[in-house]
Amino acid sequence: ILQVDLLGQCNAEFLEGRQYSGTGGQLDFVRGAYDSPEGKSILVLYSTAKNEEVSRIVGQFPAGTMVTTPRNDVHYIATEYGIVNLKGKSTRERALALISIAHPKFRDELMREAENMSLM
Repeated sequence: ILQVDLLGQCNAEFLEGRQYSGTGGQLDFVRGAYDSPEGKSILVLYSTAKNEEVSRIVGQFPAGTMVTTPRNDVHYIATEYGIVNLKGKSTRERALALISIAHPKFRDELMREAENMSLM
């Protein structure tokens, strides 16, 4: 995935206001895992882009960004800083979990964004 927002929505299609790819089978994979006995979907991304200058975990997607996987379908998200289970979590719990696996230099900024979004 290219980005995940603090609600757990995933973007695998748009980057910097342009379509980067299609949906592929991501949503089918995620829903198939959800519907399988003991199934788990794990979506993986690096925590940053552009030589660690840009966080790929964001407060909100830029206007016009498509959501590839809705938040209620997301189970696990992993970065190089860990893995979190978002299934059944409140919006506050989701935001805190995602901030915990963001690059450390962006965590304070993401916490401020979460507060501005009334998630805290």
